[in-house]
Amino acid sequence: MVTDKQSSGNIIKVVAASMAGTAVEWYDFFLYGVAAAVVFPAVFFPSNDPAVGTLLALGTFAIGFVARPLGGLVFGHYGDKLGRKKLLVISLVAMGIATFAIGLLPGYATIGIAAPLLLVVLRLVQGFAIGGEWGGAVLIVSEHGDPARRGYWASWPQAGVPIGQLLANALLFLLAAIQSEQDFQSWGWRIPFLLSAVLVLIGLYIRLSIEESPVFREAQARAAERVAAGEREVVPIVDVFRRYPREVFTAMGARFAENVCYYIFTIVITTYMTKRLGVSSSFVLGAVLIGTAVHLVVIPVWGALSDRFGRKPIYLLGAAGVGIWAFVFIALIDTANFALTALAVVVGLVFHAAMYGPQAAFLSELFGTKVRYSGTSVGYQLASVVAGGLAPIIAVALYTSFDSGYAVSVYVALSSLLTILAVASYGETRSRDLAEDHAIAKH
Repeated sequence: MVTDKQSSGNIIKVVAASMAGTAVEWYDFFLYGVAAAVVFPAVFFPSNDPAVGTLLALGTFAIGFVARPLGGLVFGHYGDKLGRKKLLVISLVAMGIATFAIGLLPGYATIGIAAPLLLVVLRLVQGFAIGGEWGGAVLIVSEHGDPARRGYWASWPQAGVPIGQLLANALLFLLAAIQSEQDFQSWGWRIPFLLSAVLVLIGLYIRLSIEESPVFREAQARAAERVAAGEREVVPIVDVFRRYPREVFTAMGARFAENVCYYIFTIVITTYMTKRLGVSSSFVLGAVLIGTAVHLVVIPVWGALSDRFGRKPIYLLGAAGVGIWAFVFIALIDTANFALTALAVVVGLVFHAAMYGPQAAFLSELFGTKVRYSGTSVGYQLASVVAGGLAPIIAVALYTSFDSGYAVSVYVALSSLLTILAVASYGETRSRDLAEDHAIAKH
């Protein structure tokens, strides 16, 4: 049996490599999300009706989520066959190329309909790459670390997500603050996209320095022995749905509220407050920046607490919290007061982190080693399509149709209910040995 006891220096190195790549990839992904709300409607989707342009731009944001399950499927398959490290490098390079290209893409005024079409293609590449990133990043840490502290160590790659958003929002906030609105709309927004090339090179250098997961190496050796003995190897994704169907749906349900509320609290708020309340982009970006900084700090705290108290109670606290807070969130941001808006985002993201911190360990513990990359990626990314991918479009349609932000609160509350049912109906997983290749015992 693998004990997973690694030296402190080794696990820190693995965590750093995982976080660095994750931060870069999510910097790219979130940069697009903010730009889609603030800049892209005018640059790539000119329309006499600003609301139509915004919905079209957010539609391309959603398209990235459509590609994520395919990315999760492809990267998961090869990650379970070839290893976590190789696929993590490929996903990072693909994301970097797509983001850099968006920074160079001419607008509608220059190349016409080709502009939004090329934007969609590049967004699909982003979605494909990010679809393969998450599973590999959290698994290589989960499979290296001490099982007793798995929730804590596995939460650090999750913290790479707010780091990426912090970088994206900070750069956009700085540019929006020091540039005129005209300069920012015409060329200033391109700078953060082009800078992603530098971040990719740094992330690539760090990621290439780590070793493959020891748990995976042992599982691969056992699989090779079975093949040599004449046993036919099953395709990982087939094995996932044959042996772990409940786990796939549990992963999807666990993701739902977490994914929906995150994009409401960090992306939709930009469109809502700038278009509906008439505040500046820098006002909203500043509030989200504060919330994201707090989010970064509390994610590993919740991960550590899940090692002590279990994944379920911490996760359920977060799910119930965002469902209730969604109503307070709208009340606070409707004041258009900066301090209250920042408070709304901070508390919302603290509750979100109670789900997001334990999530990496929880999902890793649902599947056996030789199908773990496929299982976690597919469950995680399928939920992303209907949850996060559609959240901005649904939210904008709701508050526009009902002329009230509280319609969005109801949407978040219903999402929370779904997640509570999914997590509450499954057993506690923190004691699972990741070296075992069987489904968790029935509860």
